[in-house]
Amino acid sequence: MNWANMSEDKSKRLKIVQITCASIWCLFSAGIVFGFAALKTILIKEGIYADMCQNDIGILKAKGPCVEQDLKLNFLFTAAAGVTNVIALPVGTILDRYGPRVCGIIGAFWIICGSQMFIWSDSLLKYTDPYLTGYILLAVGGPFVFISCFQLANTFPKRSGSILSLITGTFDSSAALFLFYRIIYEKWDSDLHLSKFFKIYLVVPLFIIFCQLFFMPHESYKTQGNVMKLSVEGLDENGHLLEGDDGSAIIPDQQERQSLLSQETMEQNGILTAQRSRQKSVLETYVEAKLEKKTGGIFGILHGYTVREQLKSPLFYLMVIFTTICMLRINYFVATIRSQEEYLLGDFEKAATMNSIFDVALPLGGLVSIPLTGIILDHFKTLDTLAIVMGTSITIGILGLIPHSFVSNLIGIVLLVVYRPFYYTVVSDYVSKVFGFDTFGTIYGTLICISGVLNMFQSVLDAWTHNIFKMNPFPINFVLVLVTIISGSVLLQRAHREVREKQAGKQSLPEEEIASSSNTTTYGTN
Repeated sequence: MNWANMSEDKSKRLKIVQITCASIWCLFSAGIVFGFAALKTILIKEGIYADMCQNDIGILKAKGPCVEQDLKLNFLFTAAAGVTNVIALPVGTILDRYGPRVCGIIGAFWIICGSQMFIWSDSLLKYTDPYLTGYILLAVGGPFVFISCFQLANTFPKRSGSILSLITGTFDSSAALFLFYRIIYEKWDSDLHLSKFFKIYLVVPLFIIFCQLFFMPHESYKTQGNVMKLSVEGLDENGHLLEGDDGSAIIPDQQERQSLLSQETMEQNGILTAQRSRQKSVLETYVEAKLEKKTGGIFGILHGYTVREQLKSPLFYLMVIFTTICMLRINYFVATIRSQEEYLLGDFEKAATMNSIFDVALPLGGLVSIPLTGIILDHFKTLDTLAIVMGTSITIGILGLIPHSFVSNLIGIVLLVVYRPFYYTVVSDYVSKVFGFDTFGTIYGTLICISGVLNMFQSVLDAWTHNIFKMNPFPINFVLVLVTIISGSVLLQRAHREVREKQAGKQSLPEEEIASSSNTTTYGTN
């Protein structure tokens, strides 16, 4: 009996179980707060904040949600969306320090607390706002249970891209949870009140805790930066091929591959790694040269710099501005889709239909976006991809400005639900290629965190739409489209300038100095 093979098979089965568990809980918890458009219908029918629509003698001021109630409901999503992005930075720190198991259990705890707020809402109303608090707690728990799954991409290194796509796809599809709740509530069981629904939902965080204790790894397989390096370069954290990989995927030419692999063998035997700090491997240098050409020169432009230097770079703060505007436009639409469509279409029934289409399309958009995003990232340069993001965002914005056109608004919604996950993927791809893998977690987390804080401005835009523009979304949307054009154009212009300066600097150096420079830039572990 071959005990080694049995042990390997057992380890493989365990890893499959881990990926399955993570996919299931991400599907039911990672990004559920983004299904707000479907949940809002239930909140209105349940009379949440309806007391804000009564005058001094208790008579309703308006049929349906009044301005005060609508703004209060929308703020649930504004706060939750902001918290989801802000919390990503401390989650990364906790993950690196305490591991994925602790991180996942903490996330489950926050989800339990959020659910309990809805379950005990009647008793808690005299002390706090249980709906706002509960929704924010659900938003806190999501990133904990989601980000702790990234390291699973290294359970099967050769399939890291597929595993990341699966986990990301379940995050995007998790918005469907409240859609199914709304369908059950409206079609079959109107007695499935919020408290009853969240009592049933407690199964999800308990499932997460169970899986973390009995199946999930205590230590991370790899850091976020290692996973991104593997996904982008196809090499491990030390710049070497994966075990059993012959390099044919990244070096098609057989003679060139054999030559590089012989040098790689010499390096791994210590001939080329006498220095204390790790130098780039032969394969790493080869792959990065190919990536630099493939990305149009943007790859590696800020690799090897300190975090402080990278944060001061225009390529960082211009990306923060562009990311914030794009995120603001997406979340503003998700929170206000019903009222926007009612004004633009001038028909309550058509707006309700559009809202229902959006509820279904939002989770499906994540699944459709997975292969489309892969094709674009594989066949377009990084700056061209950014231009596609900007162009798509502008197109969606323009379609949302056309009144009395069901078709144009429908096309805009279809584009938006596919664009949303595509945009987030492009941002992370940009960070890894521009700033490098050593600082990826810090730079990406900081970028998303700042964008999340600034997205709290969404509630101000919502208030202006209701009170100043009398429910007309055109002025806000027009300004956001204009700012998208300006911020995106400045970012692209600056990025092209940085690439030109980098290439000009390389041409002014002797070949020996270029080779020496490329060999001494540090990336991975020492």
